[in-house]
Amino acid sequence: QVYLEESGGGLVQPGESLRLSCVASGFTFNMYPMSWYRQAPGKERKLVARIGNVDYTVHADSVKGRFIISRDNAKNMLYLQMNSLKPEDTAAYYCSTIVSGTTYWGKGTLVTVSS
Repeated sequence: QVYLEESGGGLVQPGESLRLSCVASGFTFNMYPMSWYRQAPGKERKLVARIGNVDYTVHADSVKGRFIISRDNAKNMLYLQMNSLKPEDTAAYYCSTIVSGTTYWGKGTLVTVSS
């Protein structure tokens, strides 16, 4: 069974950095693209970044140049390095993948950027 669990969220001040992690199990991790999404209070969930199984990456315009998605296939881990955080980055962050046509989500980790 596919399982995803995020960690690394917290409260930070504007301009600071955080690194989110997502551990994956239940599928052949290195064969599937992985994504980070975020959902701010009262707003829809949106794609933040995606990484393919051969390391192509896509980042949303709102985070380009500040966030970097990466993966460690040997450890079944997905990461999101978040730099120069802004208050508008405050959201619950979710890792996600699609396996056999089904979208899987972790439970999320909360990031709050506030002075």
